[in-house]
Amino acid sequence: MSDRLIYLPLGGAGEIGMNAYVYGYGAQDKERLIVVDLGVTFPDMDGTPGVDLILPDITWLEERKAQIDGIFITHAHEDHVGAIGHYWERIGAPVYARPFTANIARRKLDEHGHPESVVKVVEPYPHMIPCGPFKVAYLPISHSIPESAGLLIDTPDGRVLHSGDFKIDETPVVGDPWDQSLWEEVSKDGVKALVCDSTNVFSDAPGRSEASIGPAITDLMSEAKGMVVATTFASNIARLKTLSLAAKEAGRSVCLLGRAMRRMVEAATEEGILHGFPSTVSPEDALNIPRENLMLLVTGSQGERRAASAQLAQGSYLGLKLTEGDTFLFSSKTIPGNERGVIRIMNQLSELGVDVVDDAGGKYHVSGHANRPDLERLHQIVKPQILIPMHGEHRHLREHVKLGNAGGLTGILAVNGMMIDLSGNQPKVTGYVDTGRTYLDGTVQIGALDGVVRNRIRMALNGHMIVTLIIDENDEPLGEPWVEVNGLPEVGSSNAPLVEVVEEDLSQFLNRAEDRTLADDDKLEKELRSIARRTAQSEIGKKPEVTVIVSRLG
Repeated sequence: MSDRLIYLPLGGAGEIGMNAYVYGYGAQDKERLIVVDLGVTFPDMDGTPGVDLILPDITWLEERKAQIDGIFITHAHEDHVGAIGHYWERIGAPVYARPFTANIARRKLDEHGHPESVVKVVEPYPHMIPCGPFKVAYLPISHSIPESAGLLIDTPDGRVLHSGDFKIDETPVVGDPWDQSLWEEVSKDGVKALVCDSTNVFSDAPGRSEASIGPAITDLMSEAKGMVVATTFASNIARLKTLSLAAKEAGRSVCLLGRAMRRMVEAATEEGILHGFPSTVSPEDALNIPRENLMLLVTGSQGERRAASAQLAQGSYLGLKLTEGDTFLFSSKTIPGNERGVIRIMNQLSELGVDVVDDAGGKYHVSGHANRPDLERLHQIVKPQILIPMHGEHRHLREHVKLGNAGGLTGILAVNGMMIDLSGNQPKVTGYVDTGRTYLDGTVQIGALDGVVRNRIRMALNGHMIVTLIIDENDEPLGEPWVEVNGLPEVGSSNAPLVEVVEEDLSQFLNRAEDRTLADDDKLEKELRSIARRTAQSEIGKKPEVTVIVSRLG
């Protein structure tokens, strides 16, 4: 049986977030494998209430644990590295990363009791990492977090370039500038496949540099009358530096608020990639600084309920309070799905008399992803035999294929679970793998099909009722059934307490129930549940979730 080269996305293809990509080479079903990124995505109260994190389903990988030679992390964003601590034991392969990303990955492994020594710090291209049948090199590239990289993956069947998340930025403030000559060099001898970021394929304007927004932010801070609070992604070290330097130039001291913010600055400082960052003051010292001479740099740009932004909007955080005339800057883009939380905080700030400035006009934020003209530029440099869009919703991937086709490239749309055979000259779908989501619910990982979250949503929508009945030694009801409700109105359409109405209907049923029904728990529970739901529907127009507890004596 001939060897083949395969590409398999398990997350990040058909969605933005939860990135996990697999490359393999070898005989069918015996391929040696490498994993590129292991990320998470974040829950929302509408679809995943109570869930802490959402992770890719790696069952297919776990079943092939012995075939995995390495895990390559492209950068330290949560949607690329966030699952490493949760999943490393199930995969067990060495983890490769550049120093800053390795710092973050080690912290995540340590949090879960895994050895930090499994993380191997790598040098960028031209250093090559032998890994099974592959040779892998890290290609420095611009993004909204330091030391991001694309991957050069040399295989026995040709060279693959995996772009990772990237933008074309020659003055990124922190991190690697765009190096066109590097990408020309690694592409000159031919590239079989370019697996490419698709996030901003619908943005027609050329991407803008991080350095371009500094002057506007400085002007804003200089003109503001009271205290300025700014929020952005904690991982965007370049933006933290841009904001802090603007504050310093406007005569303001900088105070960092939020654990994630401090952790990222510490990691960047430890790895020697954050230079010229102004000294900061503690929250305690900030209380004694005149408001017009202070900027708070806070977490919570996406409306997170427990972050510093939300706490300030609700009144105070660590003794610091916002008052009328202060300014709050959102130097970030709201991720689709987070709009409600962000708007809630904006309205709470407005009620305090705070002037809220967002990035609707593009003055105070630039994206970390390549826009459409920049994607076309990378296509023209690499000139791949095959274009495979990744890191995007289905509409992004489809549009990216069209963009490639318009430029003369052969594109293939590959979504999560679709295995692509890259052998030969034409890519082809060679199979499908069951993929899905794993929920971190508290400290437990549950499958999306386990029903836990689905039942939680049903309870949230419909309320919950508990029916309790005691049966004596003679299979006769001992007293009346009693009902407890949660999340339901106390009084229904008959103007009597809901529990009393339900209890009465249940009692009438028990008085006429046949002996064989009273002796059969399954039948009894089914009837009691049906009557309780029917009565509730009549009284309040809802059918709640009903739990029936039948206790038998003797």
